[in-house]
Amino acid sequence: MTAMGRHEYLRAIYDRYRRSPAEVKGKILDEFCRVCDYHRKHAIRLLHGRRPETHPRPRRPRGPSYGRAVIQVLAQVWEAAGYPWSVRLKAMLPLWLPWLRPRVALTPELERQLRAISPRQIDRRLQSRKRILRRRLYGRTKPGTLLKHHIPIKTDHWNVTRPGFTEIDLVSHSGDCAEGEFAHSFNLTDIHTTWTETRAVLGKGQTGIVAALEEMRQGLPFRLLGIDSDNGSEFLNHHLVRYCRAGQIQFTRGRPYKKDDNAHIEQKNWTHVRKLVGWDRFDSPAAVGLLNDLYRHELPQMMNLFQPSVKLLRKERVGSRLKRIYDTPQTPLDRLRACRDVDRTRVNELLRLRATTDPFELARIIEKKIERIAALARRQDRSDRVTSQTA
Repeated sequence: MTAMGRHEYLRAIYDRYRRSPAEVKGKILDEFCRVCDYHRKHAIRLLHGRRPETHPRPRRPRGPSYGRAVIQVLAQVWEAAGYPWSVRLKAMLPLWLPWLRPRVALTPELERQLRAISPRQIDRRLQSRKRILRRRLYGRTKPGTLLKHHIPIKTDHWNVTRPGFTEIDLVSHSGDCAEGEFAHSFNLTDIHTTWTETRAVLGKGQTGIVAALEEMRQGLPFRLLGIDSDNGSEFLNHHLVRYCRAGQIQFTRGRPYKKDDNAHIEQKNWTHVRKLVGWDRFDSPAAVGLLNDLYRHELPQMMNLFQPSVKLLRKERVGSRLKRIYDTPQTPLDRLRACRDVDRTRVNELLRLRATTDPFELARIIEKKIERIAALARRQDRSDRVTSQTA
């Protein structure tokens, strides 16, 4: 029922309720609550209050609390940070504001409003800009069968309290044709801290996968204790099993065709790969070199030092709704700093690096490198079309 309908219903029963004896008033009140979906105390206040007007006075619309200048500055941070969720954007503002002052004339009042704006308000005010963003899903991985019986399936939920237990996955860059050899992005994410590393490899050869994993392992600010993968043949092979045994690394896998078993890495496949380099085909050493230039330098700094992440703590059933409870947004570096089993020297180096790195300049360099990668993909696409026309 609309607000006008509730008002008309109140006018229709008001005099009858006031004239009726107590036992009849109870029945009228029950009917009023049922029809208008009011709480009983609220309905009693309405029926015992002053007589409803013939035409209710319209509510005066409240003006926006945050002006255009606030939203423009907020959108600038949102775009430079890669369009994060409002809760994460709210958490990263204190990290980005010191580097925003040289670029924008921030008054004390403007800065106060930026710090005070809520995630819900951010969602509403950036809604028009979000409509232009689109998503696609793509994947080309065949299941491996070689060592399924030797690698245990992990079916329980991750509940680790120390860094080192990770999920891994490959993201293909085959374009619209899966023939031949093409590049893949090898993703690794830590469950406890959400620290993520990525490397590009040409093909899915077992030797290349192990070499990329070893390179990422050497760059981690904590000891690699375990990896959990899907059932792809690039992971279920003797090379990776021997590598894990030699390094005392726990190796588990998810259930076949159950992507939720690897939900952490599936999310990073989007935020760290697809969202940046898209679905173009990369099948040359030059493309792998450009991707690795991005993956080894600016991208991990942006994602691990300046981008807060949120972790799902639990789910609660409230009637027919499922309510998700999240923890406080923190960057992977801040989560790492709170851990005991980490390399303190390396963590302090990373903290000093964050204090001296401009995230806006970092975002500009990332965008420039992504443009170079996209230009290479366009040249390759034109070359493939010419070849197909002359064949």
